[in-house]
Amino acid sequence: MDTIWLTGAEWLAVLRIGLGLWWLESWRHKDRTAWFQRGSGIAWAGEIADRHRWRAVRSGYQRLVAPRPRVMAYTVVHAELALGLGLVSGFLTPVALLGGLLLNLIYLTLMIHDMAEQGQNLMMALISAVAFFGMSWQTWSLDSALGWFL
Repeated sequence: MDTIWLTGAEWLAVLRIGLGLWWLESWRHKDRTAWFQRGSGIAWAGEIADRHRWRAVRSGYQRLVAPRPRVMAYTVVHAELALGLGLVSGFLTPVALLGGLLLNLIYLTLMIHDMAEQGQNLMMALISAVAFFGMSWQTWSLDSALGWFL
């Protein structure tokens, strides 16, 4: 009996595409007016960083983010869009997977005191790692069509 089922490589592609859709949803639901004009996302991160238990997080935020809130707001919002588009289309997939893993680890580190709220970031980081090491760009991707990263 023939069954229609996906191969392991196709399941990895499904995982990659699902992760990309997750990033696109994160981008879609952001209030960009609040982020870009009022700096609400960066200000919220600053409030958390200011009372963070790890000195490295507090000082890193003050040194890297606080002096350039507008640039950082645009960076975060557009990074989420770029990650989503890259993962769904399979374009520069290894770069997108590592970038997403890094962004999720930053989010996790910032919110380490509230791990109950970090299930999403943990799962996104795990999917990024599995999709990266499983070379999920080899199926259903522009990278594969272009012969990149084989």
